Amino acid sequence: MEDVKPGTPRFDVRMRVVLTLSFLMALIPLAHKMPSFGPLPSLGPFEAEPFRSSVMAFCLLICVVLHPFGINREGKPRPLGLLVDATLLAVGLWACWRFYVDVTAMHTSIVFFEEWQAWTALGVCVVLIIMTWRIWGAALAIVSSVALAWFLWSFRDDWVQAATENLWLVLDDGVLGNVTDVVLSTVFPFIVLGAMLEGTGAGGSMIRISYHLMRRFRGGPAHAAILASAFFGAISGSAVANVVGTGVITIPLIKRRKFSPEFAGGVEAAASTGGQVMPPIMGAAALVMADLVGLNYLLIITAALIPALAYYGALFASVVFECRRLNVEVAETVEADLAVTPQDWLNLILVAAPLLAIVTCLIIGLSPTGAALTALALLIPLSFLNPAVRRRPFALVEAFAHGGLSFARLMMAVGAIGIVIASMSSTGLPTMFALQLDAFSAHSLLITLIVAAIGCIMLGMGMPTLPAYLTIIIISGSSMMALGLAPLTAHFFVFYFGVASAITPPVAIAAYAAAAISGGNPIRTGVAAVRIGGAIFAIPFMFVFNPEMLVVSQAAADAGPASVLLVILRTGLMVWMMTSAANRYDARRLHPWEIVLRLTLAAALIVPAPPIHWAAIAVALGSVVWHRYSPKVASARETSS
Repeated sequence: MEDVKPGTPRFDVRMRVVLTLSFLMALIPLAHKMPSFGPLPSLGPFEAEPFRSSVMAFCLLICVVLHPFGINREGKPRPLGLLVDATLLAVGLWACWRFYVDVTAMHTSIVFFEEWQAWTALGVCVVLIIMTWRIWGAALAIVSSVALAWFLWSFRDDWVQAATENLWLVLDDGVLGNVTDVVLSTVFPFIVLGAMLEGTGAGGSMIRISYHLMRRFRGGPAHAAILASAFFGAISGSAVANVVGTGVITIPLIKRRKFSPEFAGGVEAAASTGGQVMPPIMGAAALVMADLVGLNYLLIITAALIPALAYYGALFASVVFECRRLNVEVAETVEADLAVTPQDWLNLILVAAPLLAIVTCLIIGLSPTGAALTALALLIPLSFLNPAVRRRPFALVEAFAHGGLSFARLMMAVGAIGIVIASMSSTGLPTMFALQLDAFSAHSLLITLIVAAIGCIMLGMGMPTLPAYLTIIIISGSSMMALGLAPLTAHFFVFYFGVASAITPPVAIAAYAAAAISGGNPIRTGVAAVRIGGAIFAIPFMFVFNPEMLVVSQAAADAGPASVLLVILRTGLMVWMMTSAANRYDARRLHPWEIVLRLTLAAALIVPAPPIHWAAIAVALGSVVWHRYSPKVASARETSS
């Protein structure tokens, strides 16, 4: 069901209720981590039982009001649907209340579970699955349903005790378990920070400055879209939010320069998707990864830097090759609405200062949560540098509420993934899966990686990266690590393919959002996004087989700077070979045999064995020289002159 938007009859009442509830809900996790200021005492941290259950209750209420069954697309009530909504709310809110009461009682006395408590646990699981399906689509909901069915089958002889204790009334691996706690405590401040950064109005300034910096490039607005999306995506952590936030300006500009609607949408979708792998924020999944791997978040973003730069380098190269193919020239004039003003440069402070605060806080040893709260405290007074905020300060309150709304929607997916985690941990399915996968792959890391990549893309279609990442790492992470992968490398591999699902047809959600703006065909836009950003599928294999690329890894420390530089060189050359082959163009159109050769060389450059990758480097450089300076090319140049 589509979101309620300003200007529709439903917005005035229902959206105001939703935003009010979102604002109130957002205050709870913020107060949980907010330190005391002077004489003002700190409200948190709260006890786990009321904290987790109250936030989940708020999130359920917000999502049912925002995505009701009882109101159709025309805004008219449906009596049966209203009954469904009331039932969902009653079951969900009752379960959250019982979580607080029963888990609190379990700390002080012996509790014997009854059948009605088991039905309460199953009921709230069904509610979360329904709301996940309604908000995020079928993929995660089906996975959660299968996990729940497997759980009930595994404990069919003692389902009352198992369902009550393992699914709901547990603070470790249940629906409101450790993952929920990490999301509430660590991810939430960054979601609010991203929403507040968007609300300050610095996005338009970033786009104009990006266009100004890229105006001497033939790609012009396409390169500007990549640069702006890298900055904006590093803040928002959401591919779709990035597409909507920057694409409404960049996509029409790209189309003006003779690029097709599908290419314009594909560039924006691929660039926006990459925002989730660009430090320093990188979205919710990277924050959870730091907790699961047990590493400082500063190490996570340091490891992510070279792969992210390689990906954006591939996007820039794709635009260059497309410009050559279409013979696009540098624009002589700059559109009036893209002229950079002094206020645009001043607005950059609203982006640069919070990001610098985050990095500084991480360097001096603060937690990611503390860094986000510091950046948020800095952003609020700085936002008044923007005249638009000074004219309407209430925009900051709305931005805060929208952050709460985004979080409430995410919590439905987190609840569904909690069902999977509870089922996995209590039935031992990951161990069984690892044994089967190990037997299937015959100890082949490559086959294991391919299976994990396909699974992550399939699960990630149409849902946030975080649930897809968690599901795959829970199921197949142990298998990958058993075959020799370091935990950081395995987690990054799954994370990248979860991100890549946003541009992978047929459910390429970022491409669909871009196509809605460009007017292009959604499937062809998705294909264009894969062609432009195809490096995102190769880079994970590069750092798996060459872990020095993640510069904070033990492999990088053992190998030394020279080996790290060699891997960077091979990565750049691999990106060149793969991107030019995907675009079928370099200095001129590539012959089919050149495309096959370059794809083969791209694969060979990934191989860690020195004889293979050194030979690939030599052949790749030779093929580039031949391509550019062969007699046929020289003859064509003389003819054109």
